[in-house]
Amino acid sequence: MNRHTPKTYHLKPTTFMNAVEIDEAISLMEQKEIAKNVDRIYTQQKKLFASGVTRGIDFRKKQLRLLLQAVQQNEQILTDALYKDLRKSGFESYGTEIGPALNEIRYALRHLKQWMRTRHVSTPLMFFPGSSKIIPQPLGNVLLVGTWNYPFLLIMRALVNAIAAGNTVIMRPSDEAPFVTDIIEKIITENFSEDYIAVLQMSGPLVSSELLEKYHFDHVHFTGSKKIGRIIMEKAAAHLSPVTLELGGKTPCIVEKDADLAFAARKIAWSKTLNAGQTCVAPDYLLVHHSVKDVLVEKLKKEFQQMFGVNPQLSPDYPRLINLKRYYALKKMVDMSKVVYGGQSDEADQFIAPTLMENIVPEDEVMQEEIFGPILPVIPFETREDVIEWVSRHPYPLSLYVFTKSKSAEDFYIDNIRFGGGCVNNGIIHLGNPSLPFGGTGFSGIGAYHGEHGFNTFTHMKAVMRTPTWFDVPLWYPPYKNNLKWIKRIFRF
Repeated sequence: MNRHTPKTYHLKPTTFMNAVEIDEAISLMEQKEIAKNVDRIYTQQKKLFASGVTRGIDFRKKQLRLLLQAVQQNEQILTDALYKDLRKSGFESYGTEIGPALNEIRYALRHLKQWMRTRHVSTPLMFFPGSSKIIPQPLGNVLLVGTWNYPFLLIMRALVNAIAAGNTVIMRPSDEAPFVTDIIEKIITENFSEDYIAVLQMSGPLVSSELLEKYHFDHVHFTGSKKIGRIIMEKAAAHLSPVTLELGGKTPCIVEKDADLAFAARKIAWSKTLNAGQTCVAPDYLLVHHSVKDVLVEKLKKEFQQMFGVNPQLSPDYPRLINLKRYYALKKMVDMSKVVYGGQSDEADQFIAPTLMENIVPEDEVMQEEIFGPILPVIPFETREDVIEWVSRHPYPLSLYVFTKSKSAEDFYIDNIRFGGGCVNNGIIHLGNPSLPFGGTGFSGIGAYHGEHGFNTFTHMKAVMRTPTWFDVPLWYPPYKNNLKWIKRIFRF
């Protein structure tokens, strides 16, 4: 149901209610109607999947081409919606949402035949003359729960993976990005039947967990906060539904003393202010060698000004925060006594400027949780062990960025810090490569997707061993007598 479409509900004239009671009654009626729709859609999707129609490669490719065409046709209104929800420029909307989504579809179309192939694997000699194979098969009916910071890209990438894997899909985009969610619903309802792909627009962060209380899904893909992720996992566990959780975390950005500081400053400034810092893999805090800290800070200031001018609020390329809730959360993190650059804010405009903070201690508000905004704490370090100590306070980040010319330094951090994925001498861009899995580890998430990794996430790898009847090894059957020495020999191969 489109949230902007007016709907009239008729209450019995004999009912005497105040305004609040009427609103509550209408809300209850809406919930009952949505529940009926969900029941119908869920049942229809189960029936369609059972028919086997979604499993063939021709069907999957047809749906992917249809989705590709639909996104291209709606590119401008989607760009407009991203501006309304997040004030994203046309360039950023295409570069970080529309373009990568289209790329994911094209990548799946190119590689789908290879992903779907039956994979023949070796068979131990003890099972001669048998043969073994792995057959990729769809899971069934999956639930995709989107988030607001990249409201189009993240849920659409998961959708592409689910379509490629041959599943039916129920999507629940974020209600905090209503304009983009409306376009997603438009794209899906105009091009796909609801017994194959359906979009549910429902308000409230816990609605998805309510779905999981009632229905068994063959896979649940969730992107969002750790708090809601825990609830999603708990509810899914009751039905033994497997989950993929993309949860984020405090991503460290490490700058060694041998780094190209001008290059590093440009990459860090860009990756921190993309989407006004509302990126789950944005650099969350900067660990820089004390000998180059002051130089790097000055270069960061210059890069911010080069990108957005002296007053970034006037820049057409600087996005806004999604809502006032996010604005207030970020304002609490800004300690003006520690700000060395930026700090300006405007509540009415949901704006906070690119901000650098120094003299950081672990107890600071800005170090208590993922920032998810354009604030960057700068922390000097002397030894690599200092870096490890800081990172250990917020274990298992979703990403890690290292700026260095030293292969030994690069290897040290990659080997000694557990993280989901990352970059050397860059930030964020690993998300743009569909050949790389994207996912967290530990507290930052469970599972991964993108490209073949996403196909595998929404696929069951069915293992089959076939034994021909022309020969049967008598070794396996009693009476065993002297068979032990022979079985020991066979197990060596």
